[in-house]
Amino acid sequence: MNDIGLIINKDKNLTSRDVVNKLTKLLNNKKIGHTGTLDPIATGVLVCLTGKYTKLVDLITTLDKEYIAEIKLGIKTDTEDITGNILETRKVKKYSKEEIIDVLNNLVGEYIEEIPIYSAVHVNGKRLYEYARSNESIELPKRKVEIKEIELLDYHDDLIKFRVVVSKGTYIRSLIQTICKNLNTIGTMNNLIRTRQGKFKIEDAYTLKDIENNNYQVLKIQDLIELSEVELDNTLYKKVINGNIIEDNLNGYILYKFNNKDIALYFFEKGIGKLKIVF
Repeated sequence: MNDIGLIINKDKNLTSRDVVNKLTKLLNNKKIGHTGTLDPIATGVLVCLTGKYTKLVDLITTLDKEYIAEIKLGIKTDTEDITGNILETRKVKKYSKEEIIDVLNNLVGEYIEEIPIYSAVHVNGKRLYEYARSNESIELPKRKVEIKEIELLDYHDDLIKFRVVVSKGTYIRSLIQTICKNLNTIGTMNNLIRTRQGKFKIEDAYTLKDIENNNYQVLKIQDLIELSEVELDNTLYKKVINGNIIEDNLNGYILYKFNNKDIALYFFEKGIGKLKIVF
């Protein structure tokens, strides 16, 4: 099982890298990648790929993501989540649910996000969290992201719980800061669950304990991406295994097979197919 996909339900207090390291030992496979970092405080869907499937990491990383997040109002931390050092506290006013819903609804669409200082984004050759840990000041980069759906799930006392669907690159900690600013208060991320990435849902995910107990199912390439399958003849087979560009009236991802075995994955655009993976 060198080339597989796994939907992991990440435990709290593990980094995404921790998950990959544990899978490396459990699966006895050194070539493993994940498709979107989750903070240690967060749990939920982390799609992991092994072997040649790691070439699909960038593709799956672009898929939209769904989260259930919780804000604790009246507290500001340096990491923008509840695990950080407290910078400020403030008395929390009582909001109506309608006020909160209005603030959330106004965020639907594209907006400019400020990248959190405690993130792995590179600036001038260093990750942002390295600047934070050495107390170096740095202008935080900004980028355009999209909030596709957002809804209030619960609000009581100083806690707001909401569900949100976002584009690639959206930091929920940053979104929470925007929500708090628009409510004219301060707050921090209290909890976060990634419930979906693309079509991969948390109810189909496995914990590391499940993997350890051999209680899991793997995903093959047909489960990971939308593709069409084409059986090769002898002439085309030679071109494909040599990685030649293929001209054909095809579109999107094509899985070439020979004698019912996976041979190569190509991507076709405007009738031109280029090699992505050789199996």
